Amino acid sequence: MNELSFRGATSTMGTAPPPSMCEEAWILGQPPTDSYLDFVEEMAVGTTLSKRELVDEWRAANDHYFELEQTEAGAADKIGCRALPSVLAPLAAELKADAKFALSFDTMPTSIEMVEIERLVLFQNHVSRHYVEKLKAELGPRPAPETLFRFCLPLGTPRATVEARQISSRRFAFTSDSLDFRSHDPVLLRPDQLVDHTSFGAIGGIVAMIAGFSSNFLSAVRSDKRLILHNGYHRACALLELGIKYAPVIIETVTRRDELNLIAKRRVVDDPGFYLTADRPPLLKDFINPRLRKVFQTRKVRRVVEIEIEVHDHNVPE
Repeated sequence: MNELSFRGATSTMGTAPPPSMCEEAWILGQPPTDSYLDFVEEMAVGTTLSKRELVDEWRAANDHYFELEQTEAGAADKIGCRALPSVLAPLAAELKADAKFALSFDTMPTSIEMVEIERLVLFQNHVSRHYVEKLKAELGPRPAPETLFRFCLPLGTPRATVEARQISSRRFAFTSDSLDFRSHDPVLLRPDQLVDHTSFGAIGGIVAMIAGFSSNFLSAVRSDKRLILHNGYHRACALLELGIKYAPVIIETVTRRDELNLIAKRRVVDDPGFYLTADRPPLLKDFINPRLRKVFQTRKVRRVVEIEIEVHDHNVPE
């Protein structure tokens, strides 16, 4: 049975920016205000509004949230969750057997469910329009259940390119167009794990500094009746704009606030009451509310991971 349901798809926002430019969509009215102003000053192109006018816009959106607290109180607590359709069981089993899943979700009770995405609670209030549009084009408005599952919970290797270069004898830079690019934890390797390398002497040990990508699964943290979108904001926005109402999401469940420290993002950990008890916290559907959303043309950016190695040689007594 196909458990996907749809509503009217929303139109895209404006015309495509020049190749050297991007677009960033922000939800206004949510703290911190200074982060929004810093973004406009440092990244936005062609904005002629004064700081006071920008704050006025932000305040108007904040006033609208006050209205939503009256008209949509408890909306986050009514999020729909369904069991995966049976046709997706083999894909779910394949996902759970993968090392990326095991390493990413090894702390709290975890499930995979079909979730009503527009009611997901947000802590991230901006997304790249370029990437959202790219994801929409890849998926299309009427995906098969299996296609939707792999879109939300991909196991393949990212198609983003990575450029690596040595800056100095002990400094290295890795660059990618993907904003998901990041550093990984260093790892200690055995000499036999190094291949295609010739050394001037015998190798006693190897430390690998790794730059790569996250698991990039669409995931959420559940507390009581609410789901906070944890990862996959661009995928979630693409689904929302395509009119897809339910999608597969990996859910980690916490039963105590202290457990948020183990898996949640810092913004949620620092202010759990706002996301878990506010009458009307920010929801994913706010990204398509014209009274809350504003789109900026921005300079194109690339993610750079720079690694510097510091070595100390010591003689120590036994």
